[in-house]
Amino acid sequence: MSDTIYDVIIIGGSYAGLSAALQLGRARRKVLMIDESLRRNRFASHSHGFLTQDHVDPAEIAAEARSQVMEYPTVDWVSGRAETVQRNGEKGSGAAHVTVLVRDTRYRSRRLILALGVRDILPDIEGLKERWGKSVFHCPYCHGYELNQGKIGVIAGSALSMHHALMLPDWGPTTLLLNQAFEPDRDQLQSLAARGVVIERSPVKALTDHADVQLVDGRTLSFSGLFALAPFEVSTSIAQQLGLDMEQGPLGATIKTDAMKETSLPGVFACGDAARPMASVALAVGDGSLAGVAAHRSLLLATIKHE
Repeated sequence: MSDTIYDVIIIGGSYAGLSAALQLGRARRKVLMIDESLRRNRFASHSHGFLTQDHVDPAEIAAEARSQVMEYPTVDWVSGRAETVQRNGEKGSGAAHVTVLVRDTRYRSRRLILALGVRDILPDIEGLKERWGKSVFHCPYCHGYELNQGKIGVIAGSALSMHHALMLPDWGPTTLLLNQAFEPDRDQLQSLAARGVVIERSPVKALTDHADVQLVDGRTLSFSGLFALAPFEVSTSIAQQLGLDMEQGPLGATIKTDAMKETSLPGVFACGDAARPMASVALAVGDGSLAGVAAHRSLLLATIKHE
């Protein structure tokens, strides 16, 4: 077991976790970051929609962020997977609130920030996995502009794909590939027609080349890019280990937090994709910043109240 009792342990060293660490490092708090290097957007070569970082490789953004955060002498880093987290009783200004196990070492802290990230559960379509983040996307705001108003295909996974189909005509002529996932009702058909969306009912057989769709009936449709909604799951069981309340969304469950990013367990905060239904680098950074400030506020209030 490490002898150090950290002020805050942050599990997850991507955009949200690094943003939280930056606030805490600047407050001169002792912080430990634990990360296993599995960013959700590691498949994409460019990130978009984040001020000053538009069209930059997301790996470069993360690397530069880590370099800047680690300039603060009170921030430590451990590479590895946080396997278990144990609560040590009531939070307090001096006592360790949680213990985190990484391999064979236990780390203790007064507060915990979960920036766990999520894992996308991709549709079981031949060729899709290899193109995820390259020519098959989930976020029009992140990748729609770069398609240069070319033809766009939406591969339906359920009726929720109506959302994509109705949004994407702003970025290019859109075809909704129903793929036997659902059949639009009359109102939905009228909405699609109003947006100029073409409907394709033949099931998808495979994806080939850049963004070509081979259909079961033998035709091949070529697109500039494809979009698909992927369900997701929080990348570890730590939230379940701590018994945290969750919120069920249309594509998956996220950790429930209050307006200051504190979870149902006092002293434990959550941020980033695991704690919000909408995902982007910009939103993760803002979310992490708020969680870092909130964790610092929690520590100083505990000192004032002599907890």
